[in-house]
Amino acid sequence: MTPVRVSIVGAIASILLILVVLELVRGRRLKERYALLWLATGVVLLVLSVWREGLNTIAGWVGVTSYPPAVLFAVATLFILLVLLHYSTVISKLTDENVDLAQRIALLEERVSRLAPPVD
Repeated sequence: MTPVRVSIVGAIASILLILVVLELVRGRRLKERYALLWLATGVVLLVLSVWREGLNTIAGWVGVTSYPPAVLFAVATLFILLVLLHYSTVISKLTDENVDLAQRIALLEERVSRLAPPVD
């Protein structure tokens, strides 16, 4: 059985995560599409923290019978890894776009320098 203290701490941490994400979106420091990943993480962790019997059932499914809250940690770790993977793909795409833009700028600067006389 999941200790009550662990459930309370997990629920508080999940609620804090949700509130921080909402505040970042409100302050326009986090885009909504990225906030959805973090909000989903917070909601899943909150549900697993509050629904102790469900956490115990899932722990039984995966064979963690000695300490079911370990599943809560594993789920949190899995969600964080998924978010990091998503951000890695976003960064890779932005890097490619940045290279393309730098090449375009170089071509445009070369064109301008050929068309306009140098300014002293």
